[in-house]
Amino acid sequence: MAHLFSFKNCYCICAKRIDPMRRRWLTMCCLAAALLFQQHRLQAQSPATSSPQATAPPKSHANELDTILMQSTFKLQSIGMPGQPATLGVVFIMGRPFSNPPPSNPGLARFVLITAAHVFEEIPGELALLNLRRKNSQGDWERLPTPLQIRNNGHPLWVKHPSADVAVMYIGLPDGVSIPLLSTDFLADDAVLEKYEVHPGDTLQCLGFPFGQESNAAGFPILRSGRIASYPLVPTAKTKTFLFDFNVFQGNSGGPVYMVDENRAYQGSFMMGLTTQLIAGLVIQETTHNEQLIGPYNAEMHRYPLGLATVVHASFIKEAINMLPPPDAPSVH
Repeated sequence: MAHLFSFKNCYCICAKRIDPMRRRWLTMCCLAAALLFQQHRLQAQSPATSSPQATAPPKSHANELDTILMQSTFKLQSIGMPGQPATLGVVFIMGRPFSNPPPSNPGLARFVLITAAHVFEEIPGELALLNLRRKNSQGDWERLPTPLQIRNNGHPLWVKHPSADVAVMYIGLPDGVSIPLLSTDFLADDAVLEKYEVHPGDTLQCLGFPFGQESNAAGFPILRSGRIASYPLVPTAKTKTFLFDFNVFQGNSGGPVYMVDENRAYQGSFMMGLTTQLIAGLVIQETTHNEQLIGPYNAEMHRYPLGLATVVHASFIKEAINMLPPPDAPSVH
């Protein structure tokens, strides 16, 4: 009612200087304008449809995507072997809801590890090292390096998308490790991108471990941001990827690229008080320009970084997850 009160104040100041008839007319106009303004304001604060991507959660770090993904994104690396170069990448873990959860636990879901397929493919051997985290008895975060089986007798345990650099697999977590379980519903398909009118210039965030660097001793990832730098985004089945104005280094592949946008304008309204949250994709490679320089006696290929990442759309992550057995199947890797 603060806006309506300001209209009344405006009337009171002006009413001392006008005759009674004009004063009555002005009163009606001011009240009508105030009512229209208030109705527009209420409409802008109400979402068009309720969804997991546009919500007005309580003011808590536990409910926003930056913190949730910070806690569920990890470094995956090769286990040191003589003569083998170290390789590393980024993985993040989401929850795939059960198709028929028990009534006693309707939110039951299975952990799904997501990354770029080449991250798995470049790690030799049966095992990789997943750098999980947990809180110790003092309540401080600490690193928990955990062996993760990625092959069985040379056969991959992950599922790779047939046409995109995306790989997924079910995993279990050791005792003492607890992460916020973000539903795979947050993966943005074409319908979500169109609903929220995601477009070039939108700011996105990304988590990763550039050159293996971490934000602290507990092994949390480093958060950076950039803008969508290509067009069009949909249909994703044809575009497959988009460019992201973001410097890529070794250790960024597989990192989640996502949006957290407060009071976003879409569908003709400003959604005041709402936060749009979605995962747009994952980083698969650095975008470069290659140029061959030919001299009189030799030819050299020069590679120039463009400060751009190539991001595969989240719709392909969804498709890869759907290639896994159902989460409530009796036997799942």
